[in-house]
Amino acid sequence: MLRYWPLVVKNALRNRRRSMLTVFSVAASFCLLGVLMSMYHIFFVNQPSPDQALRLIVRNRISITNVMPASYEGRIRQVKGVEDVTVFQYFGGIYKDSRDMKNYFARFAVEPAKFFAVSPHYRIPKDQLKAFITERAACVVGLGVAQRLNVHVGDRITLVGDIFPVTLEFTVRGIYENPNDDGGLLFNYEYLRESMAQKFSRQLDQVGMFILRAESPEAVPRVIEAIDEMFANSPSETKTETEKAFSLGFLSYLGDVKMMLLSVCGALTFTILLVSANTMAMSVRERVREVGILKTLGYTPQAVLGIMLSESVLIALTGGILGLGIAASIVSAMRHVPVMFVSLKNLAVPSWVLGGCLVLAMAVGVASSFFPAWNASRRAITTCLRFTD
Repeated sequence: MLRYWPLVVKNALRNRRRSMLTVFSVAASFCLLGVLMSMYHIFFVNQPSPDQALRLIVRNRISITNVMPASYEGRIRQVKGVEDVTVFQYFGGIYKDSRDMKNYFARFAVEPAKFFAVSPHYRIPKDQLKAFITERAACVVGLGVAQRLNVHVGDRITLVGDIFPVTLEFTVRGIYENPNDDGGLLFNYEYLRESMAQKFSRQLDQVGMFILRAESPEAVPRVIEAIDEMFANSPSETKTETEKAFSLGFLSYLGDVKMMLLSVCGALTFTILLVSANTMAMSVRERVREVGILKTLGYTPQAVLGIMLSESVLIALTGGILGLGIAASIVSAMRHVPVMFVSLKNLAVPSWVLGGCLVLAMAVGVASSFFPAWNASRRAITTCLRFTD
């Protein structure tokens, strides 16, 4: 078929406006398909790291907005298989102008020493960690937040509480790095307790979540079962789950995200097929008499069929490559979007999505043109030459 390649390219560019519109339509569909499949990969296919698999989240069984007694921490620590446990309290609050998305980032109250022991993937210089532990009104921010807000060690940050009705002032004592998520601010849980001690004492003994680290992967199922059984039938029952399951659970508030992604991807594939099939049907119908001439010149039905299929595959593949290139740019930009609980920092178009989409583009090209091209290649020469439209 390589010897027919100049003819294939010339036929594909015969009606340039229609070919370009088809390429752009296919590109738009594959762009969206690439972005959605990349999100599907990071949410449902990507496996947690060995360290991440050991971390568990304990929250109220009803929802993440319900609280639990702070005394649960000591009881959880006694469970066999638990290496360490610490408070993880979402603070919320307002930083400067909340209408500016640049000022949107997660803010959590933690127990500094325990938190960095349970979460070793948070990397911070030892001197900065020591300052964070020893200074009650200190905070540390993620590298992403520091770069976005131009915050440096020693700067002052003020948060106006909304969930907790207090205004807290911090001194930045460190900047941490996290390969998965560096878009947050951490401060001392005891500082929050002290700030609320006089006026809001009833909220002091309530905690939103606990993070714990299991001793081994084999201990994880036993720890989950033991903790939830311990607090069964209590006023605040618990739900213990892995860090990845917790993130997916947060997504579930948006609905069945997995089914939505797959449904949209299926609809996009069908749309691509219709667009390509319509283009090829019109192209073949315009060239019926030319097919007769080609066969008169000695082109076999197989050669005619191959030329038409190659033309369709060329258009679909060009659209697919263009769309995936745009998808890669969009995915790269999405990595810098501030999102709570669900990390998009490692979002990328994986190799299996690239390969799968390119194979799909070729398959769509073949499927959309096969029947029109087959019928045209099998027509008798006299029928083709007498054809009028």
